[in-house]
Amino acid sequence: MSTPTKLFEPYKLGPITLPNRLVMAPLTRNRAVPPGMAPSPLATEYYGQRASAGLLVTEASQISQQGQGYQDTPGIYSKEQVAGWRKVTERVHERNGRIFIQLWHVGRVSHTSLQPNGGAPVAPSAIRAKGKTFVGGMFTDISEPRELKLEEIPGIIEDFKRGTANALAAGFDGVEIHGANGYLLDQFAKDGTNKRSDVYGGSIENRARLMLEVSKVVASEAGPERTGIRISPVTPANDVSDSNPQPLFDHIVDQLDALKLVYIHVIEGATGGPRDNAPFDYASLRKRFKGAYVANNGYDFELATKVLAADAADLIAFGKPFISNPDLVERLMQGAPLNPFDKSTFYGGGAKGYTDYPVLGEALDAAQ
Repeated sequence: MSTPTKLFEPYKLGPITLPNRLVMAPLTRNRAVPPGMAPSPLATEYYGQRASAGLLVTEASQISQQGQGYQDTPGIYSKEQVAGWRKVTERVHERNGRIFIQLWHVGRVSHTSLQPNGGAPVAPSAIRAKGKTFVGGMFTDISEPRELKLEEIPGIIEDFKRGTANALAAGFDGVEIHGANGYLLDQFAKDGTNKRSDVYGGSIENRARLMLEVSKVVASEAGPERTGIRISPVTPANDVSDSNPQPLFDHIVDQLDALKLVYIHVIEGATGGPRDNAPFDYASLRKRFKGAYVANNGYDFELATKVLAADAADLIAFGKPFISNPDLVERLMQGAPLNPFDKSTFYGGGAKGYTDYPVLGEALDAAQ
């Protein structure tokens, strides 16, 4: 590759040295094995194939049955799930990879068919999301949620703590808290979804409280040097919004910095969409946070090279390119063409569109 870039330089992330600055972003693939929702043997192969990434972050994994929002997503709350994930981490480590798990509670973005005893999904306020979830092999309207009672919230924090302990038992190098994309922690933070009048509602400090309490307990369990968090200040994903996101996320990042988390993983713009959908000063977050800044959303080689050269980020997360290119690092280093992805195989299914994408040598052989 003739273009000089920091993308392939090592980076010290807490106690871990990453061989390059590419992060495989969390990607929901809906291939866990029902009814226990443990990762399948195919997941072991899938993550092992992509171990050359500087850091792998797994698909979001629910911390409880209540935290599940889509069919066939893996959990991290049972012995069976821990055992399934241990096979994944062992394979990745055999291939000299580094892997964090993303801890997830979807909040209101769920369906009664997935909830304990067919109950309503939970939310900061009883406001139904305009959007779809994936159940029964199809996209379906999100169910009407109920407002979480104040006395239920400590149990959710405890679920995050237990999920962290389970992740460490499964051999993960660290954990990423899912605080983005309109799921539970993001729902509490943003005033479009949080209309509470107690200590978790109203002011910026109150709305940010749950995200920060979860971050504190996860960091205390895993160590802050092994704890990251994903945030999305202005994404409209899953029908979330905030009337003034800049001061909200400046406050959140100030507090995350005080906890000494190892990274913030920032979705810049609309998740999977325009990067400029709403005004926001991401440089403000970069300045406020002493740990690593992981930039995400719409990155290709050129943009990643430019942003790293400007010192506007430390690491770059790639999503869909990793789905169809298990050897993405090598392809970018060589300036080789990328495999196109097959959208029809993103969610659910088996090996097709999951573990059968060719690496560079195989692709060249097939073309001859």
